[in-house]
Amino acid sequence: MDIQRARPIRIRRIAYGIGAAIVIALATVVLSFFESPAPTVEKENLWIGKVERGPLLRQVRGNGTLVPVEVNWIPAVTDARVARIVTQAGSAVQPDTVIMELAEPAQVQRELDAKFQLVAAEADYASLHSRLEGQHLEQEAVAARLKAEFEQAKLRADADADLARLAILPELTRRLSRNASDELENRYKLETQRLRFNRDAIRTQLAAQKARVDQYRAQYALQQDQLASLRVRAGIAGVLQRIDVEVGQKVVSGTILAKVVQPARLKAELRIAETQARDILHNQRAVIDTRNGLVEGHVMRIDPAAQNGTVTVDVALDGALPKGARPDLTVDGTIVLEQLRDVLFVQRPSQSVEAQSGTVFRLDAAQKTAKSIRVKFGRSSVTAIEIIAGLKQGDRIILSDTSQWNDYERIRLE
Repeated sequence: MDIQRARPIRIRRIAYGIGAAIVIALATVVLSFFESPAPTVEKENLWIGKVERGPLLRQVRGNGTLVPVEVNWIPAVTDARVARIVTQAGSAVQPDTVIMELAEPAQVQRELDAKFQLVAAEADYASLHSRLEGQHLEQEAVAARLKAEFEQAKLRADADADLARLAILPELTRRLSRNASDELENRYKLETQRLRFNRDAIRTQLAAQKARVDQYRAQYALQQDQLASLRVRAGIAGVLQRIDVEVGQKVVSGTILAKVVQPARLKAELRIAETQARDILHNQRAVIDTRNGLVEGHVMRIDPAAQNGTVTVDVALDGALPKGARPDLTVDGTIVLEQLRDVLFVQRPSQSVEAQSGTVFRLDAAQKTAKSIRVKFGRSSVTAIEIIAGLKQGDRIILSDTSQWNDYERIRLE
């Protein structure tokens, strides 16, 4: 009886399993009808690259402008009014070329006042020098007279001493003569010391007055320079690039009046993306494209701060400038970072990012379909990027923008 009951139960379980398998198979077939088909893309509209192995020249590129190496911004030295513009923008100038003339009557008066103060100070110095020298001569005369009196008194005292030893002259007379000689000797020594101190005092007084004269002379020279600055000169040889004021305009001290540049000495200011500028070093080789020729150069300065996502890099131009090169000309520049010897690389896909992972579509052997795969990128250049993982030499991938197919694992090529 037990065997007869177990047999129907086992049959039912087998039937349930078969039924479940049939249901799953039917569901798979039904879902396959609703699954989105792989999109079809015309192959000729795609940019396809091949993975290669070998040397890779790392470069970064940026655009910028040619700027002068030496620029002379000419400011107003004093408050004034623009009276006349002598030289027009674009003219070749020399250091002493007059660009414009300014007018300021108050500056003329200040220059005259400084001149008269200097003349008065020089006269005071000459007067003081004469007076002190006269006083010194009088003191020298007094010292000379005391010296003569001392020497006479000393001779008299010596003679009286000899006579006193012979008992011809009283002892009292000898002592009086000696006292007179000693007194004159002391007076002569004091006068000599006073004369020396007086000479030091004269030097001190004259030095103080001389410093005052020098002060007025410096003030006069300053006022002369400010008066001369009313005739604005170029300062350097080059080209007058622009004039920033007009005739009749009132300007204050420090206002920029004009700009003079040397057009034969230019450098390139390139704006490099902040993410690409971290490997740039001084003296790295660069090539500047002026649209009319290429110029070799080297990195001479790297701005320590980034602005608007870019870093300014100055490139010194080592080669001769092509015709038409002038300040503010728009240029493109390429900076050579390094030479990689043996790496796996491919032309840069449109969505590749240096040192990050990304998704690319790799073509099959027949180049009929392309499958989405993950790739790890390494160091990059302007047109190529290193492959760390995910691809091998000889693989072909789509370099064009494939963001519209991000939801598909595979695309068909025609």
